[in-house]
Amino acid sequence: MDINQQVEILMQGTEYGDETTRQMMENELRLRLQEAEKEGRPLRVYCGYDPRSADLHIGHTVTMRKLRQFQDLGHDVTFVIGTYTSLIGDPSDKDKLRPLLTFDQVMENARTYAEQAFRILDRTKTTVRYNHEWLEGLTFAQLIQLGSNFTIQQFLTREAFRKRWDVNDGIYLHEFFYAIMQAYDAYALNTDVQVGGTDQLFNIITAGRKVMTSLSVKPNIGIIMAILPGTDGVVKMSKSLGNHIPLNSTPEDMYGKVMSIPDAAMPQYAKLVTRWLPARVNEFETGLSGGSLHPRDAKMALAWEITATYYGEAEADRAQQAFVRQFQQGQIPADMPEYALRAGQTVLDVLLAAGLVASKSDGRRMVDQKGVKLNGAALEKADEAFPGPGVLQVGKRRFVRVLE
Repeated sequence: MDINQQVEILMQGTEYGDETTRQMMENELRLRLQEAEKEGRPLRVYCGYDPRSADLHIGHTVTMRKLRQFQDLGHDVTFVIGTYTSLIGDPSDKDKLRPLLTFDQVMENARTYAEQAFRILDRTKTTVRYNHEWLEGLTFAQLIQLGSNFTIQQFLTREAFRKRWDVNDGIYLHEFFYAIMQAYDAYALNTDVQVGGTDQLFNIITAGRKVMTSLSVKPNIGIIMAILPGTDGVVKMSKSLGNHIPLNSTPEDMYGKVMSIPDAAMPQYAKLVTRWLPARVNEFETGLSGGSLHPRDAKMALAWEITATYYGEAEADRAQQAFVRQFQQGQIPADMPEYALRAGQTVLDVLLAAGLVASKSDGRRMVDQKGVKLNGAALEKADEAFPGPGVLQVGKRRFVRVLE
């Protein structure tokens, strides 16, 4: 595959906030690929992951999918587990102080984190590193040197910090260390490319490149990926918001949850969490916008592809068949009561208000037993925000169509 084709694949799904930065990174990527080709070596690529929890959802896998593309193109990939950065937690997209974790808590989460990642990454081509290997050896003099590259004003222009400053909420000194620690990761690994989400833009493009330059090495190239919206199609996928698609689920549940996303979110999912190359994504988007591809068929193709990625084609086939039996062959009633969703309602609120359960305890029990489904996907927590419109089913025979 020639260099221009590689660049097209590797820039797919990226988002920088402005065209100038995007074009700069694309140009640098092309030049670095040319240099590496002349030197007869692959690019050195990494992404860091902070295991502050043990369970992943497909929103976490956007950067892993990009790492897999680098692997498939023959480049070296390092999967960095942030055993030291996790102790602080990235403040980039948080409006309050993250709780500090202990090293033992981080290592416990890390044991399962990498295993889940290998459902996407090629285990035989992935190097796993822990950033305490180099961060715990930094001296105070080195920290002073690294910190001298930044001003407090640079950090306070970041939205998360600025909001807290404006309402007089505490911003703690150790939170500034995070970007510097992540920047040192790139230097310690001598990388050509760092992959991250848009919430990492400052850490990678500003801090990382500045630190590497100050330490007299060529700055790495930032491949900044768009953030995957949750099943509501609007807000960032999050377990706490209940709009996530768990990695450790079932094929039927994953398929059903993808089928529940709004039509408008389908192009983002196609770019960020499928194995499709740019030509296939462009065909998908063109078919949708031009009307040659029905939204229902498009979403089924998308749900099958995502499910097959994690569970294999046979399981994806079975999940699709189960969905068709339930939703397209009359196993749900054509006519059913309707319920207008109100702002702020939880799953339990809707179950009670729509008359689908007799009591709160009954509702919680049905949820715990995976007996509450929205568009065929089990709802996991009674107290989470209700995900959105669709066919709500309790048990085998109770149905309500939830409207916005």
